[in-house]
Amino acid sequence: MHGTPTVAVFRPDDDRLTDAVALLEDLGADPVPDPMLAVDATGATPRTDADYVVFTSKTGAELVSEAGWQPGAETVCAIGPATADALRAEGYAVDLVPEEFTSSGLVAALDGRIDGARVEVARSDHGSDVLLDGFEDAGAYVHETVLYRLVRPAGSGKSTELAAEGSLDALCFTSSLTVEHFLEAAAERGIREDALAGLADATVGVIGDPTAETARSLGIDVDVVPDDATFDALARETFATVPTPRE
Repeated sequence: MHGTPTVAVFRPDDDRLTDAVALLEDLGADPVPDPMLAVDATGATPRTDADYVVFTSKTGAELVSEAGWQPGAETVCAIGPATADALRAEGYAVDLVPEEFTSSGLVAALDGRIDGARVEVARSDHGSDVLLDGFEDAGAYVHETVLYRLVRPAGSGKSTELAAEGSLDALCFTSSLTVEHFLEAAAERGIREDALAGLADATVGVIGDPTAETARSLGIDVDVVPDDATFDALARETFATVPTPRE
């Protein structure tokens, strides 16, 4: 690596990408924004007969507000502080946020409370089975409502070319789908193997064990999995792991 480290980031092209780029610049990186996710809203809202409603993303919070969802007496759960803040910003009360901001952390937080309860999981079409299986194992009646579908934006993939050239020093993957879409974009360009080789020489950071498992299953070595499943922690720990530049 020479000079300022280049760090690819794959957040959706909204304020999350803007904030991610700003954070990386503050850390001293040269960000490479390459959105790998776009939102296709379904217009659905959570069912009205649930005892618990679980949200897993800021996007989901915003979409149910746009669709006019009005909660009743159900317990509203957010997978982490970013989702909770988004719900509150839309005027919703949040009753529970787990200490561990992951699907397994949320399952653990509700274990012992939901036996026989109706649990509604409102999220994207690419949610982990950990939530559904975990709630069912805890004795809940589980229903999933798909609020939005996640698709790969047209024109995404410039970071794959940089990876293939060996020009990326680090990458921050925020979900299994960003990993899959990165490799799909590389394959479309005919550079999948070269991109994988480039990642082998870069620092690869991911949010959460499911994303790490996906990356490893696809031939990507993972260097950083922060304990705190937030982009802030991911960016900071990934950047801190990048080797010191050579003069």
